[in-house]
Amino acid sequence: MSQVVSQTETSLSDDDVQAVDRLGKIHSRLCEELGRVIVGQRETVDQLLVCLFARRHALLMGVPGLAKTLLVSKLAETLSLKFSRIQFTPDLMPMDITGTDILQDSGDGKRTFEFAHGPLFANIILADEINRAPPKTQAAMLEAMQEQRITVVGKGFDLPPPFMVLATQNPVEQEGTYPLPEAQLDRFMSLIELDYPSEAEEIAIARSTTGGALPKLEKLMTAPDIIAHQDLVRRIPVPDHIYTDVARLVRKTRPAGGTAPAWLLPLVSWGAGPRAVQDLILGAKSRAALEGSYMVRSEDVRFVAQPVLTHRLITTFAAQAEGVTARDIVGRLLREE
Repeated sequence: MSQVVSQTETSLSDDDVQAVDRLGKIHSRLCEELGRVIVGQRETVDQLLVCLFARRHALLMGVPGLAKTLLVSKLAETLSLKFSRIQFTPDLMPMDITGTDILQDSGDGKRTFEFAHGPLFANIILADEINRAPPKTQAAMLEAMQEQRITVVGKGFDLPPPFMVLATQNPVEQEGTYPLPEAQLDRFMSLIELDYPSEAEEIAIARSTTGGALPKLEKLMTAPDIIAHQDLVRRIPVPDHIYTDVARLVRKTRPAGGTAPAWLLPLVSWGAGPRAVQDLILGAKSRAALEGSYMVRSEDVRFVAQPVLTHRLITTFAAQAEGVTARDIVGRLLREE
């Protein structure tokens, strides 16, 4: 317990304060640069950056045509990171994404096995329609996410840092798919939902995408810079009351244990687990650093609460019959805080 208290009382060093200031400025420039090709979606960009600097992964949910691939690829471009898109299909095998040994002819007439790297060997991975792949291929992806390494024919290979997976699930067509189990959804820090643009934004999209080629974006960071700032995020101080508030918020989502409000009991069959507490704290730290703050604030927790908690709540049949979603439940919990 004393160790936790000492951590919350620690302030940033002078070097860390300067690093936070730099990250805050870079954050503003990143949003401006992405705004040259992405119309709107400012909050989506912020949530993606929160996950990246927290060393976490995210689910992107939205109907086709909302520029998810363009957004993620351009984000990688501005950060000087290698981007890879994997289109998941029912016949996709684990070696199609991890790579495999192939037989090559050497110069002396002999044949040797050489490892051919798969698309997982990148910094930012867009796993498109991950629910279309069979469970064995999903398991290979989840191993890479958790361990940041893959295993092929008994040999382990480390994946290049920084490493981030952004997975999409098509909410329109569910026939013949393999939706990720709830336990595996918990491995994603956030569920980032993309909505339709406004009328003005849709007109701007039509103007910018039906003309010439999209502009090249300025590279604002490098992989070593990102790794250094990911380490910095871990050092952002958190006041004791924030830890308490976050733990109590998560415990309110659990119908068992007597910690949930009475109105939630008939609506939720399973609430968020301890990993949600960790992700809320890490997400709030990342958000604070991106905003140039030297300490986590309550508004940082509120910013990440909806995407962190929504996919971790399993609603009951009664909630579904009444049209009450997990997002509605989390929103009400936040309003009552």
